[in-house]
Amino acid sequence: MPRMRGLTILVATADATRLRAALSTAAAAAALGGRVRLFLHEEAVPLLADLDDPDAAWLATAGLPDRAMLLAMVRESGVELLVCQSGLALAGLAMDALPADTQAGGLVSLLATLGEDRLLAF
Repeated sequence: MPRMRGLTILVATADATRLRAALSTAAAAAALGGRVRLFLHEEAVPLLADLDDPDAAWLATAGLPDRAMLLAMVRESGVELLVCQSGLALAGLAMDALPADTQAGGLVSLLATLGEDRLLAF
């Protein structure tokens, strides 16, 4: 199988359903190989601090993972978690409120390190 190009996923809104879709996409891309990064922009940042998923029971009836389970899956598969520094400030969050190994940065640094990655926005 040829080496897969990297994938950088940008989550732009505080929509938990979009985050779940982005996490699912990140997990699938990581399973195929190649670099995967997930960047939460501004108002999406607090979604990583609160992983209570109101749809967890409904998802479980279909055997699907909730947001917390998806996050664990992507972390185990080496997906890089990045959050917007401005989003941290807007939400009044410190890095220790987020999952371990999450990195803070901005759009400039994200785009400067994009390389040959594909960019996908949710």
